[in-house]
Amino acid sequence: MTHVKHVAFIGNSLPRRCGIATFTTDLQTAIAAAPARISTSIVAMNDHGQAYDYPAAVTIQINDDKIEDYIRAADALNRAKVDVVCVQHEFGIFGGEAGAYVVALLSRLNMPVVTTLHTVLAEPNAAQRRVMERIVAASTKLVVMAEKGRDLLLTVYRVPADKIEIIPHGIPDFPFVEPCAAKARRGFTGRSVILTFGLLSPNKGIEVMIDAMPEILKRRPDAVYVVLGATHPNLVRTQGEAYRESLVARADALGIAGHVVFLDQFVDQPTLLDFISMCDVYVTPYLNEAQMTSGTLAYSFGLGKAVVSTPYWHARELLGAGRGVLVPFGDSPAIGAEIADLLTDDVRREAMRQRAYAASRSMTWARTAERYIATFESARRGHRLDVIARRANGASAQARPPVPHLQLSHFLSMCDDTGLYQHAVHSVPDRAHGYCVDDNARALLLACALTAAGEAGLPEGVTARFAAFVQHAWNPDLRLFRNFMSFDRRWLEDRGSEDSHGRTLWALGICAQTDGDRSRRNWATALFGEALGRVEGFSSPRAWAFTLLGLDAYCAAHPEDAEAKRMRLVLADRLMALMAAVETKDWVWFEEGLSYDNARLPQALILTGVSCGAPDYVEAGLRALRWLMTLQTAPTGVFRPVGTEGFADVRMMPEAFDQQPVEATAAISACLAAWEADGDPVWREDAERAFAWFYGSNDLSVSLVDIETGSCRDGLHRDRPNENRGGESVVSFALSVIEIRQLAQMRGEQTQAASFRALSA
Repeated sequence: MTHVKHVAFIGNSLPRRCGIATFTTDLQTAIAAAPARISTSIVAMNDHGQAYDYPAAVTIQINDDKIEDYIRAADALNRAKVDVVCVQHEFGIFGGEAGAYVVALLSRLNMPVVTTLHTVLAEPNAAQRRVMERIVAASTKLVVMAEKGRDLLLTVYRVPADKIEIIPHGIPDFPFVEPCAAKARRGFTGRSVILTFGLLSPNKGIEVMIDAMPEILKRRPDAVYVVLGATHPNLVRTQGEAYRESLVARADALGIAGHVVFLDQFVDQPTLLDFISMCDVYVTPYLNEAQMTSGTLAYSFGLGKAVVSTPYWHARELLGAGRGVLVPFGDSPAIGAEIADLLTDDVRREAMRQRAYAASRSMTWARTAERYIATFESARRGHRLDVIARRANGASAQARPPVPHLQLSHFLSMCDDTGLYQHAVHSVPDRAHGYCVDDNARALLLACALTAAGEAGLPEGVTARFAAFVQHAWNPDLRLFRNFMSFDRRWLEDRGSEDSHGRTLWALGICAQTDGDRSRRNWATALFGEALGRVEGFSSPRAWAFTLLGLDAYCAAHPEDAEAKRMRLVLADRLMALMAAVETKDWVWFEEGLSYDNARLPQALILTGVSCGAPDYVEAGLRALRWLMTLQTAPTGVFRPVGTEGFADVRMMPEAFDQQPVEATAAISACLAAWEADGDPVWREDAERAFAWFYGSNDLSVSLVDIETGSCRDGLHRDRPNENRGGESVVSFALSVIEIRQLAQMRGEQTQAASFRALSA
């Protein structure tokens, strides 16, 4: 069996000043020193444009606000063939909304991810939950340091129990020593020393401890409270040293300035251990219960110190059974009384120290490294199975997005009395690029879908504009459709592409079957018949597929049309012949590369096969769609459509960007067609997963839609969404909403039927 040989850690790193940096560096050092002989490296996060003099272990740096750095880091880790990536996650150290940029990195990794969660929120907001769900999906294993973290993952985030590991915060392997020698080295001989250390910030509750000092001094006049640590860098940037100065002033006002010592230092580990060694009581008066992990608590506990703490989650677990003392939040008298008792009762304090030290031996960094290495090995073994499981269960494992009411205000704003504009600048229609028959055919499809779905429909006369555009696009001399028209209604060509011709036939076929206006159905039937013959001379597989989609509807409305039936078989056989010529075990497709609207090709075969009673068409379409949807599943389990950057690639795995709404819409339609063909619920789940892409279940965890207006961004770039909201995008989203609403209605009917059967049994 191949063992883990190289682990990369992602997180803050020393000499950056924060607890995550200390933890990342300590864990990396411990893994590197383990007998397993694992090579290690660190991907370090830089904050606010800061630069640090990192050690050699840091091989990659990421500026937290530059998403392109995350993408480059993922590419570098993949090229280096790292065996496991271990992420240190804390809200606030990664860029993007709720730290979403880290998802862009994780979604691109080829290796298993083990994520250490330094915080698990009990009540996340919507953005925090979305990012956490993406991190959970991307991770093969999740590590928490307390039982409370495991409970929250199980109950709040519905994480499977076998995905969670509890590994306590590591501690240095330091001997159990009396404080006298260290007191002498630090200049505190003859004093009873109370210590707090760590970066200074208001949530640490230092003022509560200062307020407790007068009562402590009544019983131990030699007591001194040492506050060791620099002010948190983020606080310095926004407020300077105002908080530290307020604490100094507070001690002065209480007349205890000589008994409170502020040491404005960020110390190295040997110095820190010396300070901990000298204290008689360590105190963490934190103000917030939701503190999942405290490295300062773990270190002091591990050195065998008597600890007094407020009952935040980590302290509650670590200090139970007499291993420490818990006091209420913000209760200065209680803290003062407990510390004074310990300082005046040597026997009790010594017994508490012994219990803490004995209990902490399993937490040394060497033991912690052993447990992490075992977790890395387990993650690596399970990685392939995990990817397969994501493919099968990706949609059901994620929160299903709400099915919205269809809002058409943006769509209507993109229309004038000529038709649907192609493009927009943000949400403002862009007249400079005019119109095209492609988008107006899509708009006609939407108008017909609104009628068939029983939705409110479009305002009077709007559908007629799209039909008029299609009619005007018809060039009877060439028997082809024009495509591009300028804003001043001048055709820019005498013929469009084969694909635009095929898409227009698709819209006409649907219109001929479902339009609510009988006269317009007759118009569509006639124009469909005129335009169909040219397709037999086309060479574009997409034009064939679009035409087949139109033929599926047209033939249902006009089963007597023998020429339409013949053409349907001709085009389906051509797709079958292409697939037979191109398909291999690893490339189950019709062409040597992937392009746009990919899922429409297998959808066309599936629908044609069902309508014609040709199981070979259906089987081939299902096979190709299954292969395509596997490619369009990111390691995180989210839908990742084939990106435009890879359209010219030959037999290459698809590029991730730019991602377009039209691909999600095609995938939804194709998967629902597959579900109706063979009944496998995985297809339904795949359709829902593709729909969730619109709502933020994507590589950037960014919603692309505005449900109030029905607008949809034009796609996802590598580092941001495309803020323009053009015609193709708004129609694609609206069509998908209609299909998902119909699916939800079917689900409801099935549930009602099942309930009725159960009641009747």
